[in-house]
Amino acid sequence: MAKLSTQEIIDAIKEMKILEVKELVDAMKEEFGVDPSAVAVAAAPAAAAAAEEKTSATVVLKDAGATKIQVIKVIKEIAGLGLMEAKKLADEGGNVKENVPMEEANDIKAKLEEAGATVELV
Repeated sequence: MAKLSTQEIIDAIKEMKILEVKELVDAMKEEFGVDPSAVAVAAAPAAAAAAEEKTSATVVLKDAGATKIQVIKVIKEIAGLGLMEAKKLADEGGNVKENVPMEEANDIKAKLEEAGATVELV
């Protein structure tokens, strides 16, 4: 028997009447011991959670780049740190700001990247 692609199976099911689809589901339950509708229902919440948009993020400095002085100035302004703390963060990398709204996180990321840093939102 030739292996059918997923699309071919879907196309075949589209051509079936509702009663035929119900018989197919019943046959799958009997053959495989699994209720296909239960699997679909269980997968739905997981898919919904994955699709949910992030509302906050942590801004992480990966690398200060070649213009470290500019990056230090931006870090001082954004994080409200002193010169030594901002320099240490620029040297070592790490969290600049944690759990900030996505809009603010994107603004911070843009400022740091404009100064020459490599930044990641997590």
